[in-house]
Amino acid sequence: MPQLVEVFLDRYFEPGECVYDPFVGSGTTLVEANTFGCAGIGCDVSAFNCLLSDVKTENWSLGLLELGLKGALEAFRRLGRRDTDDASEWLQEWYSEGALGDLLAYRDVIRGLDPSTARVAKVILSRAARSARLTTHFDLDFPKAPVRDAYFCHKHKRTCRPVQEAGKFLVRYTLDTVRRLRDFSLLRQDRRVEVLHGDARRVELPLGPSGIITSPPYPGLIDYHEQHRYAYELLGLEDRRCDEIGTASKGRSRSALSEYRVGMIEVFKNAAAQMSSGSTVVVVVNDSKDVYPAILDGAGLVLQDRLTRHVNRRTGRRAGEFYEDVLVARTS
Repeated sequence: MPQLVEVFLDRYFEPGECVYDPFVGSGTTLVEANTFGCAGIGCDVSAFNCLLSDVKTENWSLGLLELGLKGALEAFRRLGRRDTDDASEWLQEWYSEGALGDLLAYRDVIRGLDPSTARVAKVILSRAARSARLTTHFDLDFPKAPVRDAYFCHKHKRTCRPVQEAGKFLVRYTLDTVRRLRDFSLLRQDRRVEVLHGDARRVELPLGPSGIITSPPYPGLIDYHEQHRYAYELLGLEDRRCDEIGTASKGRSRSALSEYRVGMIEVFKNAAAQMSSGSTVVVVVNDSKDVYPAILDGAGLVLQDRLTRHVNRRTGRRAGEFYEDVLVARTS
């Protein structure tokens, strides 16, 4: 996706303009827009996605941040694994006692950090929590039930056992997160970045976007709040799953697709009302149900081009080929 966003920026935008992503996800559009020289606005109903995007695009004082995060690891080591009796039922179901004790201890450390360092530490905790669940190594995206016994691992081609501790992940993701932020800092430009935790159907944008680059949720495929539940459970993030559009729990029935169309029309109509006539809107989505021509038309957007993109997903049990549609429209 980063390379794809880069292509769209080169083709449809100029440095100094403003790019809006109403489904910002993990912030790829904002990162690429910034390095291209554009201001960026991202919106998402997921508090976890907003946290990720905000941390990715912040202009960090990296020396102080790295010092604070390494101090957090040292405090975690000194504190030691804590009791898990007060953890939620969901956490106790999805983690071994050792792994959960590590995660809760690190969460206690976060509470003593300065607010800026704490934001990054929350991302580190969430990344560690994702890897430390009682699930198979090859099914981290959508595990259906906890796995407590040894299993044949399709990723490693051998017998593996569920994770029993999380400390190694906290160390790994501390180093990796600092490295990623440092890499971005070498490319980061002095352009405004805004991440809005809100509903894109109604949000008021702080800047007038020059255009949109976005990959909306596919209808009936993913429940994003449930996918990242480990973060919501550990961090106490605001849960706005009722505002998700096209959640998997609603399926892909005719009524669900109709509700999806209405929601997407509202998103793009709200965005179009805050953009100039002739602004470019790029949408990357698997439109197998062919609902997007009606969505764009209902939002007052004029479809100018539609391309099919071949994708070969190479990791996890969901690996395989599929196709995405790239729709290019303009505001009228």
